[in-house]
Amino acid sequence: MKEKLTTLCYIEKDGCYLMMHRISKENDVNRNKWIGVGGHFETGESPEECLLREVKEETGLTLTSFQFRGIITFSTDTFPAEYMCLYTADGFEGELTECTEGLLKWIPKDKIWDLNLWEGDRIFLKMLLEDAPFFSMKLHYVGESLSQVLIDGKDLIR
Repeated sequence: MKEKLTTLCYIEKDGCYLMMHRISKENDVNRNKWIGVGGHFETGESPEECLLREVKEETGLTLTSFQFRGIITFSTDTFPAEYMCLYTADGFEGELTECTEGLLKWIPKDKIWDLNLWEGDRIFLKMLLEDAPFFSMKLHYVGESLSQVLIDGKDLIR
């Protein structure tokens, strides 16, 4: 199994994050979850090139200001490992367009906790909202249950 390289971005505007409700694809590991926008690297892309391309493809927006916030390692008992470059963005141009992967919606930051989120996403979203410095996080899932959380090499569950 080959590891995956991805980006994920939480675009900010007026106290909200742009969130995607993943409802469009049948065989989607994120089906019915709310996540940021992003996707898989294409051959030879840098993280920033992937971020800019994926955000444009999924939202129609062109980012003008963004920050690399952390690296997330996802491991599971069923899928190959995924290494995700996590970003926030507070500047963009263009008009929001419809997305083929899900429903895009601006969600007030204090209301994101009411959404159907992955358990690990709740941890890194809290860190983003607290303006934590750059971090490395490992999230290990067994099925959909989070079984291990490492932040900068320190185990948070045991």
